[in-house]
Amino acid sequence: MGGYPGPEAGAGRMKKVVRTQSYLADLDAIEAYIAQDNPAAAVDLWFHIDDQVKKLADPKFPRRRGRIAGTRELVAHENYLVILTEDDATVTAWNVVHARRKFP
Repeated sequence: MGGYPGPEAGAGRMKKVVRTQSYLADLDAIEAYIAQDNPAAAVDLWFHIDDQVKKLADPKFPRRRGRIAGTRELVAHENYLVILTEDDATVTAWNVVHARRKFP
């Protein structure tokens, strides 16, 4: 019995999600561009992408290895990727880029 939690104890621990100013600026720019034609869709997309980022607190929420060394990518929408970094405790969202954009 005892109080030893076992090897899986920290495996499901939620992470802190940090949104940088560059991430928020990218999200705002995307919203402003789309709002020229469809303000409601622009707001919906802003919240959809940010909701996906919020879910990154769960270490099991899908993300993939990034194209830039040391980064990860979240496919937040079919047209938008979020560039992020993470460690054992924190996920940091750095940028939002269009999926067709050639980068880095």
